[in-house]
Amino acid sequence: MVRIVGAVTAELRLREVRDTDLPEFFRHQSDPAAVQMAAFAADDPHDRRAFAAHWHRIRTDPAIVARTVTVADRVVGHVLAFPVGERTEVSYWIDRPHWGRGYATGALAALLRELPRRPVHARAAQDNRGSLAVLRKCGFVIRGTDHGYSTTRGADVPEYVLELTD
Repeated sequence: MVRIVGAVTAELRLREVRDTDLPEFFRHQSDPAAVQMAAFAADDPHDRRAFAAHWHRIRTDPAIVARTVTVADRVVGHVLAFPVGERTEVSYWIDRPHWGRGYATGALAALLRELPRRPVHARAAQDNRGSLAVLRKCGFVIRGTDHGYSTTRGADVPEYVLELTD
């Protein structure tokens, strides 16, 4: 069961991704501070062609659940659920000016209500305290560690592997 701690605005909504959302997503992913925090982002966050190809794949794959996050009808980010082998993983991106307002937690909780199967998995850089807090508030627990090379940071980055079972 997804358990949310704290209030989230009633104006937060998830909806299908529209073509008009993509320029906002591109702007979000181009924020150097956000990219540094996420660690595992696009190899080149300024490459529009790679961005377009990535979102085309997301939007045409029936196994991927992609939602735009809006607050008061303004695009503030996106959430995804996607297969990795036999597992379902989730990820999210909220525009940096909207961090700390509960939007990531509310959006992830709403997405999780759409997903029929458990367990669900997630990954976060170990130093990404904000993302770890979001995942914990949604009921995820750390099940292990891993690491991967981050082109953004130019280094191997340790990460937590988390799981939500109910």
